Amino acid sequence: MPQLNPAPWFAVLVFSWLVFLIILPQKVLAYKFPNEPAPQSVKKSGSEYWTWPWL
Repeated sequence: MPQLNPAPWFAVLVFSWLVFLIILPQKVLAYKFPNEPAPQSVKKSGSEYWTWPWL
């Protein structure tokens, strides 16, 4: 039964994982966002407790 021969399928598996682990992360990390997020403010809001009407 030829489908049980692992020789060609193992090479396909190894090369596909090499592409996924080496080439694709470099392309994804090189992507530049057109609008970089800017922080609105660094002021930390005071913690206020919620007043529950049923308590």
